[in-house]
Amino acid sequence: MRLWGGTMPGRVGLVLPKGEKPEFEVVDRGAGDGWAAAGIVKDAGDDPDVTHGAMICARVATSGGGVEFQAGEGVGVVTKPGLPIAVGEPAINPVPRAMMDEVVAELAAAYGMAPDVTIEISVPGGAEIARKTWNPRLGIEGGLSILGTTGVVRPFSCAAWIASIHRGIDVAVADGLGHVAGCTGATSERVVQDMFGLPDHAMLDMGDFYGGLVKYLAKHPVPRLTIGGGIGKMTKLAQGAVDLHSARSQVDFEALAEMLGVPDVAGANTALEVLERVPEMGRVVAEAALRRVAAMVPGVQCDVVVIDRSGRVVGQAGG
Repeated sequence: MRLWGGTMPGRVGLVLPKGEKPEFEVVDRGAGDGWAAAGIVKDAGDDPDVTHGAMICARVATSGGGVEFQAGEGVGVVTKPGLPIAVGEPAINPVPRAMMDEVVAELAAAYGMAPDVTIEISVPGGAEIARKTWNPRLGIEGGLSILGTTGVVRPFSCAAWIASIHRGIDVAVADGLGHVAGCTGATSERVVQDMFGLPDHAMLDMGDFYGGLVKYLAKHPVPRLTIGGGIGKMTKLAQGAVDLHSARSQVDFEALAEMLGVPDVAGANTALEVLERVPEMGRVVAEAALRRVAAMVPGVQCDVVVIDRSGRVVGQAGG
């Protein structure tokens, strides 16, 4: 609006992909010969989003070739194939791009101007924030991604985490990686990465979502998969759980006692307690977990690594 002769509004509204019509306060603004810029503050609500409170800025400038996008300060550039944006492009996803295209076309018509602008998106401090995200592993360098399919931040969800796992697999496949790993936490990830000498972008942040990882890998396979985790979660996996969160699956101690052939552990409170009493448990759980994993990703060479709380490997099965 400011670029094409209007006034800079104090608030700005837009229509999101599903029809919502939010308004945002314009908290930063600037203009000069052939350019104008504005910024809003991102409100992630109840979502534990590292970009909550970040300034999101757009600078538009007159150009001659339709709408072009540039990465400003704190916005990354794609350096690996497998993402929905080509290598070398600013990490601004297709839906945000489409939304900006639509607004440019709408305002160009309203002001009688040609829809020829360069849009530079920036997030001051975004390079530092990006270190807390998956971007370095996905090959997005220099800052954050401008993401979104609906324009609405949902509170932290299983779907969001699983979508991140899927993007990590896409990048690994596109990069031709022969070996990837999914681990339940930071300790098991460190152990597995060191054990196999894997690069960062081979490490899929599986967390509790084992099922989300292997179901996608079954359709987008890699030659080799390692699953690593603590004794409790890996015991649940060995017993058939695909969601390893404590609220959605529990260790069946009677079945564990039968698996180990040691009936006096049926009344135990934790898998770690059983491990302390039956050291062979680590190997037995690893072998049972390997059978589960291999059955879900046929044709993929599989490994399983089981650790205790200190990071010591207590069981390993596979290649």
